[in-house]
Amino acid sequence: MAQSKTLVANRGHARLVGERWPGPDPTVVLLHAGVTDRRSWQAVVGGLDGRASVTSYDRRGFGETAASTESFSRKEDLLAVLDEVTRGPVWLVGSSAGGGIALDTAVAAPERVVGLVLLAPDVNGEPAPELDPSTAHLDRLLDQPIEVGDLDEMNRLEAWLWLDGPGQPEGRVGGPVRRLFLEMYSILLGNAVPEGAGASGIDSVSQLHQVNTPVIVACGDFDLSFVVEQSRELAQRAFSVDPRRGPPAATRKSHCRCRPHRRRPRQLELRVL
Repeated sequence: MAQSKTLVANRGHARLVGERWPGPDPTVVLLHAGVTDRRSWQAVVGGLDGRASVTSYDRRGFGETAASTESFSRKEDLLAVLDEVTRGPVWLVGSSAGGGIALDTAVAAPERVVGLVLLAPDVNGEPAPELDPSTAHLDRLLDQPIEVGDLDEMNRLEAWLWLDGPGQPEGRVGGPVRRLFLEMYSILLGNAVPEGAGASGIDSVSQLHQVNTPVIVACGDFDLSFVVEQSRELAQRAFSVDPRRGPPAATRKSHCRCRPHRRRPRQLELRVL
């Protein structure tokens, strides 16, 4: 794999830290989930080596980027990163919260986005989800460590929820993947980043008809049930025809049956390419 170059994008008082792997077009920017950091893309970056110009970065409070006390927008932070990377439009590949940021950016700044790969994405504007029994059980288990500030127990339970999957045995995913998850999430917990910090304020669900780029939507068999359903609905209706504008150009919709960048990165590489 080619040697990466350090990327630093400054916005306000923030110093957004990331990496760039030079390559041919297209330019691909990887946006990590809300429980990881840019290291979650390691296997995917290796598969894209020499096939694309790839960038990943840590958002405020994640990985090597310090938490922020100033008001900010993660969408605007992403646009600052894009300004450092290229003058042209890019492919945005986002997981979970990163997918929500990618979608918000495609709505707000369509000239900067040539395509989207959304992995179990957040969709701003969706109503609060109804939790299935397995997810609700883990949610209740989290109440006590959150109340007393037991970060290690919070980390353990969040790994069970997001890595193993609710309803699955704890430890289903082990080895280096689990160790990396626990390390990444411990940084976020230590920084005490508030949930929803940096929200764009965009109601993307009501503006999906404005997205006119190629799109892939993917989710995992063991994702939270409301995430799976939300991903299916997004793929089915998000990029339908706007009768005022005619059919969107070269729009594609797809599902896959895994959380590819964690367990089967090759499937994601093929979809991006």
